[in-house]
Amino acid sequence: MRCCFALILALLVCAQASAAKKGEVEIRVVDSKSGEPIAVRMHLKDQKQKAVKPPKSVYWHDHFVFDGSIKLELAPGNYTFELERGPEYKIRTGYFAIEDKADDVKELTMERFIDMTADGWYSGDLFLQRSPADLELLMKAEDLHVAPLIAWSGKLTPKSSETASIKFDAKRFYQLLGGRDERDTSGLLFFGLMKPLDLTNAAKDYPSSVALLKQAKESGGFVAADRATCWDLPALVATGQLDAVLIAHADVQRDGAPAKELPGKSRDSIRYPAPHGAGRWSQDIYYQLLNSGVRIAPAAGSGSGVAPNPAGYNRVYVHCDGEPTWEKWWQGLKAGRVVVTNGPVMQPRVNGHLPGHVFIGGQQGQDDSLELSISLNLSTRERIEYLEVVQNGKVVHEVRLDKWAEANGVLPPVKFSESGWMLVRAVTNNGKTYRYATSGPFYVEIGYQPRISKQAAQFFYDWTIERAKQLKFDDPAKRAEVIDLHRAARDFWRGKLDKATAE
Repeated sequence: MRCCFALILALLVCAQASAAKKGEVEIRVVDSKSGEPIAVRMHLKDQKQKAVKPPKSVYWHDHFVFDGSIKLELAPGNYTFELERGPEYKIRTGYFAIEDKADDVKELTMERFIDMTADGWYSGDLFLQRSPADLELLMKAEDLHVAPLIAWSGKLTPKSSETASIKFDAKRFYQLLGGRDERDTSGLLFFGLMKPLDLTNAAKDYPSSVALLKQAKESGGFVAADRATCWDLPALVATGQLDAVLIAHADVQRDGAPAKELPGKSRDSIRYPAPHGAGRWSQDIYYQLLNSGVRIAPAAGSGSGVAPNPAGYNRVYVHCDGEPTWEKWWQGLKAGRVVVTNGPVMQPRVNGHLPGHVFIGGQQGQDDSLELSISLNLSTRERIEYLEVVQNGKVVHEVRLDKWAEANGVLPPVKFSESGWMLVRAVTNNGKTYRYATSGPFYVEIGYQPRISKQAAQFFYDWTIERAKQLKFDDPAKRAEVIDLHRAARDFWRGKLDKATAE
């Protein structure tokens, strides 16, 4: 009995000694211009480079967020940190030491170097799967303006039945009833529905993602593909009802290539090597869509809650005229008035117009060619490796930043003698991940003649055939139903091939 009592006493003494060794530090963060406290994300590591997870904090993977200040109880030692608040603020890095019984206050400032809202650009993340209770804090800490929370899927049940959008903090909006078809062959994101689709009994290929897309559109929803590589992408695009494609998605990650990429159309690892491969492959698939004559908006989602990304890491800026609203933002996204980014931020215009604009030439006595001038406001926290103008999938101008600065943000003009498209992209020199920004495409129509690339149409036709060969059913009726949808997709891409106007 004495032995047991002595052991308990020894354990209590050790616990008290351990607790006594801890010191408390309070982190306070303010905006450098206003001096007001602001919400931020913090990556805090101890001297072994292990991520610190404060008790009761809003934590994910290797970081946590807080609003203005947080008290941390830490063991003695040296600590390093990174503070971020979306891509419009400079990253704040630093270190501090904790000594025995030391209480300390660290006051830090965050400096904004661009305000995208001043020019009407508002950011959103289409793939957030985090706790509803944390959403407002996450949006403030990441300076996000729109967040349709992914609240239901075949595995998730929504915690709220509220269908209306919620506005807070003057110009931020969210909604708690977004959904996802997370099956390997699908990858659809659903927004704006009055109630979830029933996916609880969904099998691998039944119901078809195409059928779910049509059902959601009949209910007035907005539907996006959660990655450009999803197996059913050609069939979904063939319906003409898909609203957007995420080109910066859960496989495009902050700190390197994912250990395992989401299922889908695999990339050539030699042509698209890690760690940039996943981002570049999705980008090039999107270019193939544009080259095939399909007009669809690019979008972005971090996958936070599923992938290790922070909320808002991959985001899409949408331009809204006047006061922003939930409805305006979605309308602007569908119209392609967008910039997709996970790093640099840009404000592009071509002949004074926003992305998504269609330029018309060669009609009613007009000249049969167009020359378009690009103006660009570009800001970045990392060095830009290359700034490029892409026309019909090919780089036509690569601009050194010093030359671009000398030209006051005006890029070389782009000439069109036939229909096509163009966009601007900026890629950083980050060696760990594909960190970039791209404008949405600008379109050109000359002489009522669309541009359809035979190579691009063949790419998706072959993809459709490859996908159809994967279908396996025991039920003949289900098989017939799904096969009919894939045959319609095959016929769509066959029609594109027959109408091709360019190689």
